Amino acid sequence: MKIVVLDGYTENPGDLSWDALKSLGDLIVYDHTPEDQIIRNIGNAEAVITNKTPINKKTLEECPAIAYIGVLATGYNIVDCEAARERKIPVTNIPSYGTDSVGQFAIALLLEICHHIGHHDQAVKEGRWENCRDFCFWDYPLIELAGKTMGIIGFGRIGQVTGKIAKALGLEIIAFDEKPVETNIATYVTLDELFACSDIISLHCPLLPSTKEIINKESIAKMKEGVIIINNSRGPLIAEADLAESLNSGKAYAAAVDVVSEEPIRKNNPLLKAKNCIITPHISWAPKESRQRLMDIAVENLKAFIEGKPVNVIN
Repeated sequence: MKIVVLDGYTENPGDLSWDALKSLGDLIVYDHTPEDQIIRNIGNAEAVITNKTPINKKTLEECPAIAYIGVLATGYNIVDCEAARERKIPVTNIPSYGTDSVGQFAIALLLEICHHIGHHDQAVKEGRWENCRDFCFWDYPLIELAGKTMGIIGFGRIGQVTGKIAKALGLEIIAFDEKPVETNIATYVTLDELFACSDIISLHCPLLPSTKEIINKESIAKMKEGVIIINNSRGPLIAEADLAESLNSGKAYAAAVDVVSEEPIRKNNPLLKAKNCIITPHISWAPKESRQRLMDIAVENLKAFIEGKPVNVIN
């Protein structure tokens, strides 16, 4: 079997091995594939692995050898799944590989807002502490989390991990989910109750028509003064101009996002100039341990297809 990986660099910049995938066939790995080279790079490959390189109907028509498409991610909107289904090509994804990493990162974003550790580290190294008349200094209000309320929108696997860590820090956890599951971590409330009661709101829901721009001018108006908003789920969950306005007005105290509406971020994104807004470049998923799980599941997905028992098929 001929196997091609169209954009392997973010999954494996050199610290992992492709050997397990190589054992399943004749493997070619491209670090990146520009859109005008997708058809050329696929060629007569039977198995195509992609992360963010799109595979549309035209590509499927031009590459008739394709029999399997594996997405190196949980989200699969870069593949025309319906066109693949019509050609009886299974499309698989990688569920649940980064649950712990993403939950951990959400809390890391929150703790950075509370303490601005990076800023104060830099200030010390610039000589400000050695030249300080007092034994300490701080440039931002420092926030203790114990006793505050975190509202989690989307209480699936990642939301639950985030809630578990936050609860260990002394936070009270409330949650909203359209399909609630039994839990001893959080108390379920309505969405409006979550907006009204939360000191911190953390987003962990999928991007659906019902959740697109769930954080907007109207929902922000229902929130507490000085609310903190965390998003390392999907960028379009937030109406970014509305969040920026709330940060600049002081309605929201701070925000931290690992995802934005267009990625890589565009220079006109309003969050870039908003007050008290931390932005990281979509790295919640990227610890080596998480990427190794992703690699392992990708291999098992392809192996199952070869054996005639495909798993994690989303079309």
